[in-house]
Amino acid sequence: MLTTSPAGPPASPVGQLLDFTWTQTRACAFAIALLSGVAASTLLPPLPVARYDLLVGYGVLLTVLFWRRGWESGRDVAVISACHVIGLAFELVKVAQGSWSYPEPAVLKFAGVPLYGGFLYAAVGSYVCRAWHLFDLEPTGYRPRATALVAAAVYVNFFSHHWLPDARWPLSALLLAVTTGTSVRYTVRGVRRRMPLALSFGLIGFFLWLAENLATYVGAWRYPYQLHGWQPVDVGKFGAWSLLISVTFVLAALGRGNPGTPRRPPAAS
Repeated sequence: MLTTSPAGPPASPVGQLLDFTWTQTRACAFAIALLSGVAASTLLPPLPVARYDLLVGYGVLLTVLFWRRGWESGRDVAVISACHVIGLAFELVKVAQGSWSYPEPAVLKFAGVPLYGGFLYAAVGSYVCRAWHLFDLEPTGYRPRATALVAAAVYVNFFSHHWLPDARWPLSALLLAVTTGTSVRYTVRGVRRRMPLALSFGLIGFFLWLAENLATYVGAWRYPYQLHGWQPVDVGKFGAWSLLISVTFVLAALGRGNPGTPRRPPAAS
């Protein structure tokens, strides 16, 4: 990672790491709040409203709260809503194929998929949008069309591999190819740094896999091998998330016009 230090004494590495961790936690605020709500809902006494239906209302309230408080802009909400919709489409196919299930009853449930399931993908969209603001992200060398085409193919492959050969590995190679030379600049405690975009996809995918373990533990959904007792999520999902995060990144980038364009220098005062 390239480091560009501001004038003055360098920031402490420990202080930078703590600041980076804290900023990442703030970027995950929607996801943390959502998973906390899912966990808390398992402790509720029997209610006339299904737990999944309560979580739909909770997700809507979180979305409105983040928007009204200015933590997410109107464009961010549009990106997050798009993530919700494509996430639900993803869920409909995967649940129909038996990849995982939502075993509890609900009124707001279609073809075995509760509407709240889309908020799990919206939380990923919220993370990317908030990280963009909080870290002052600036992609450099970004190829919007090529990356978008590969990300779309990645998304389609997660449907089509149930009937056609799985192209996950060729698509991984293509994604690596189109993001070669693409970096994301970000700021931590006044220091400008740079990370390869492909590396950021891998790191985010790893932490999403950890979050998926937590989500299934608190009953957000269940894989077939978890129906009779929780077990860790297959480590192969780490790779799947590393690919899927490209879809979210492309949507967030589209919401910002052309993020690959270099910034203009400030006008002289």
